Amino acid sequence: MSDKKAIRLHKKLRGKFDIKPKVHIRSKEDLTLLYTPGVAAPCVEINKDVKRVNDYTIKGNTVAILTDGSAVLGLGNIGAAASLPIMEGKAVLMKQFGDVNAFPICLKTQKTDEIVQIAKNIAPVFGGISLEDISAPRCFEIEEKLQNIGIPVMHDDQHATAMVVLAGLINATKVVNKNLKKLKVVINGAGAAGTAIAYLLLEEGIKDILVCDSKGIIYEGRRGAYGYKKKLAKKTNRLKRKGTLASAFKKADVFIGVSVANVVTEKMIKSMNDEPIIFALANPVPEIMPDKAYKAGAAIVATGRSDFPNQVNNVLAFPGFFKGALKHGVTKITSQIKLNAAYAIAKTVKSPTADKILPSIFDKNLAINVSKAIK
Repeated sequence: MSDKKAIRLHKKLRGKFDIKPKVHIRSKEDLTLLYTPGVAAPCVEINKDVKRVNDYTIKGNTVAILTDGSAVLGLGNIGAAASLPIMEGKAVLMKQFGDVNAFPICLKTQKTDEIVQIAKNIAPVFGGISLEDISAPRCFEIEEKLQNIGIPVMHDDQHATAMVVLAGLINATKVVNKNLKKLKVVINGAGAAGTAIAYLLLEEGIKDILVCDSKGIIYEGRRGAYGYKKKLAKKTNRLKRKGTLASAFKKADVFIGVSVANVVTEKMIKSMNDEPIIFALANPVPEIMPDKAYKAGAAIVATGRSDFPNQVNNVLAFPGFFKGALKHGVTKITSQIKLNAAYAIAKTVKSPTADKILPSIFDKNLAINVSKAIK
């Protein structure tokens, strides 16, 4: 699809959704019940027990899509206003695929403490908060500080991506007949997505994980590996291996790229174990194109693109995830909940094949399955 066509459509729409009332005030009685004086009755009930706000208002099925525009898709730090079209799109996806109301909140601040305080202050209106396109390492700190505000808060770029990656791996190992927990995994990219993927795989029991950044393999004690990378080094790379990305590939079973285009070569894939699994997720150009990966011996290839099989797209996770979180009254996102969601996504594909390890976003059972798994 051309940029010009997208521009024309957005200009024509002037926003991707409207806010429409469920009821219409057509009579004096309607006015009395829906506004003053009748509206005071639910206010009194909520004042008695704040949990009743979910029964009487939009809160119980409404999510804030909150961003500061600092790490938007492949566009980088474009700020609040420029990020609004993407957040609107997320809101439409949330509604269409999860039947969850969502509204974009684009903040004209990139200060961690201010974002945290704003999120806390808008929590009375929303049943959940989906953090979007916030740069690392601030995204980790912001999410962590919002875990005890009484509603589920999830950084979509981290955890929805991680859930979909794990779901794809679950089915990929069925196709190539490998033991999920015994996989040797290489992750390239130590930002929000790469870090979350590593931690979720560890929670699943996959212990042999190497995470690489632009400087090579991250290991404990490496110069410059501070903050969240220092923590990541302690959790992964049990043998404290050192070296380049190319050296990390040797005898690996899985490559997961959440980095930049064209950093993987055919030679690297040829150095892996038999029937390697390649998740080259950089967008729009992956770490290696599928044809080259297959030529080098890959058994399964996934990308972030919709024009190739096995698209790893976080929309497979977040609509059903928030649908379930709101329905079941989840107040805090746990590792077990994320694992449950990953398995629900995987099980939506009844008979996985090399070209079908993940469901379509249009599969009507997907959001239902994920929602049921969120308890």
